[in-house]
Order: sequence, then C-alpha cells, then structure tokens
Amino acid sequence: MPIQLSPPVTEPLQLADVKAWLKIDFADDDAMIAALIPAARMVVETHTRRKLLTQTWRLVLDHWPQDNMVILPLAPFQSIAAITVFDASNQGQSLSASLYFLDNSPDAARMLFAIAPPAPQRQIAGINIDVVAGYGAGADSVPQPILQAMRMLIAHWYEDRGDGASVSGARLPAVVAALLDPFRIMRLT
Repeated sequence: MPIQLSPPVTEPLQLADVKAWLKIDFADDDAMIAALIPAARMVVETHTRRKLLTQTWRLVLDHWPQDNMVILPLAPFQSIAAITVFDASNQGQSLSASLYFLDNSPDAARMLFAIAPPAPQRQIAGINIDVVAGYGAGADSVPQPILQAMRMLIAHWYEDRGDGASVSGARLPAVVAALLDPFRIMRLT
C-alpha cells in the first residue's frame, strides 16, 4: 500500500462552489460542507484509482522484482521524486535516474533497470520510491465530469446524512458512478 507523503495543497472544489451547487446562502452548515469536500475527493480517488491533484506518495518494497521492472501504481503519473535503497546499517542511498528507463505513461507508468539495481541490505522495507501523481496542482486540471461527480456526491451526502433513510451501503449513487466510470482504472488484482 502506498503511503502518502504530501497531500494536495488545495481541494478540487471550494466551499463557495459547493454551496452554489447546493443553493445554500447561509453559513450554518459551512463546517460540515467543508468536511465533505475532502471526503468526496478521497472517495472519487479510491473509485477511479486516480489522484486528482498533485500529491506525493511512497512505495515501499522489500526487494526489486526479478525482471527489474517496477510498476508504479499511482495515476496520473507525474514523476519520480526519489528512489532510496537502504544498506545494512540502515543508511539510505539515493539512486540516480540514469540507472533506469522510465515509461511515464500517465495511467500505467513503470520503470525498468537496464542492469540489476543495488540490492537493499535490509530484510524488509529496503526500498523507497517516492512518486508524484495527480492531474495537476489546481482544480482547472481535473476533468469536469469528475468535479461534477464530486458535487453530486456531496449533494447526496448533504441530503442523506446517514440517518437511516438510505440502505445503499457504500455504493456510489448511480449517476455519480456513471460520471466516474470512464476515468476508472481497472486492475486484475
């Protein structure tokens, strides 16, 4: 499981935008609505398997794959910030980008070492790969259907506050799922 090192510096939707969508002109529910925005972003990111705004994540490996190819499961991929391999004394050594070829496809990034990279000397968690992912730094980089899905999800939550009126469980409302499904990255595992 990737570990988040730095979250987005802003959210893809702002309180004023969401309140306009909800047609709310009072401040009584501002704190609750503001809390729904990052929750909606996280649900959308989980459903689509995409990071909406620029953020940095760490992949931790025990050892390099036998074929020297590392799949980078964060999309849309932007860059590798750092690769660190730990020696027997628990000191991290940075790897140079010249040691690997990077296929930086936004949805299926991977890196391949021409020769075997230095093996970690720690038994577990001997390799850290820091990956930057997301559509971009601002809301204008996020596709509009995703933003619309977030607005609709927040509206759904705002109207149905979990007071037992809905038994849909963790499923997304159908219209929200329909907006997000074209962006969803499917995986076999």
